[in-house]
Amino acid sequence: MYLTRRKLHQTLATAAAYSALPSAASAEARVESIVTISQDPAMYSGWPTMARRSNGELLVVCSGGREAHVCPFGRVELMRSRDNGRTWTWPEVLADTAIDDRDAGICETAKGSLLVTTFTSLAYEPVLAKATDWPAARLAMWRGANDRLSPGQRKQMLGTWMMRSSDGGMTWSQLYRVPVNSPHGPTSLSDGRIIYAGKQLWSPGQKNGVAVSSDDGVSWRWLSDIPTRPGDDGTQYHELHAVAADKRIIVHIRNHNPANAGETLQCESADGGRSWTVPHPIGVWGLPSHLLRLGDGRLLMSYGYRRKPHGNQARVSADHGKTWSEPITISADGASGDLGYPSTVEALGGELLTLWYEKPASSPRAQLRLARWRLT
Repeated sequence: MYLTRRKLHQTLATAAAYSALPSAASAEARVESIVTISQDPAMYSGWPTMARRSNGELLVVCSGGREAHVCPFGRVELMRSRDNGRTWTWPEVLADTAIDDRDAGICETAKGSLLVTTFTSLAYEPVLAKATDWPAARLAMWRGANDRLSPGQRKQMLGTWMMRSSDGGMTWSQLYRVPVNSPHGPTSLSDGRIIYAGKQLWSPGQKNGVAVSSDDGVSWRWLSDIPTRPGDDGTQYHELHAVAADKRIIVHIRNHNPANAGETLQCESADGGRSWTVPHPIGVWGLPSHLLRLGDGRLLMSYGYRRKPHGNQARVSADHGKTWSEPITISADGASGDLGYPSTVEALGGELLTLWYEKPASSPRAQLRLARWRLT
């Protein structure tokens, strides 16, 4: 049964009122189950995001319909669960451009609208150019997909995109361009604004910063740059995500600079996103980070861990992002580093659901996996 927005908020507030915030350093997890939720194991599904609507419905978007990590066939797919993640609908194709549609993010706004994000890529072109010894059928398939547009048209299709639904996902707008991209999409704030921390992927300089919408995601404007740490190259910052934390907004950044390579950097804004602190390390190796504010006020970051044992981890902050707990293992049975991009939602009673993609040892096709767990 779905819960009204008010009832959900009241329940979470009541839970918070009767539980003290434990020390961040003491956070541990009890993983109750991990299941595969992909509906078609013949297809590679990657870089998903999960969101819980105010009525309790779970939505998952991903880049589906794929052959591999890099290929020309990616499309944005949506699945729904109305029973807290126990069963899922068959994927619905929301967007399928003539080039590769990758990382899919989703956000429900304060007004109940849904915003889905993606970006288009031509990373498959160098792979195709070197494909001289492929089976004829596979080569014809790739070339046929690539040749749907001319070279100039393919470059024009590169972009960072959004689509919007104001009726719970029954109908969707056309794709429209937005200033930035990040894997898990924008963040809805309590003041009605929506902010989108990300990267200008296909613009000169590839700036990192924050865009803002004041009309429920219909239009966007650039709000502020995120500064680059002295000695860093800002083009090596990737895959940002934001969360509201007490009186601040926190952004996490995937860092590929030599200093703190492969770690998550953090910056903060105390003025609603108009200015930001210089990114700084928080002692977390793993990426990219998805941020969630729990009903009791703590923050949870979920991230992929692409070292052995390959898997996904989380950390908790009980002081609004000033410090983070030791790592909490969600999964540690990955066959390779082709996994991660987890996102987490909170259900009633403190149950947490974390979703990620993972290529199993038994197949070249990555699948979506879902963990059901609790903080202890």
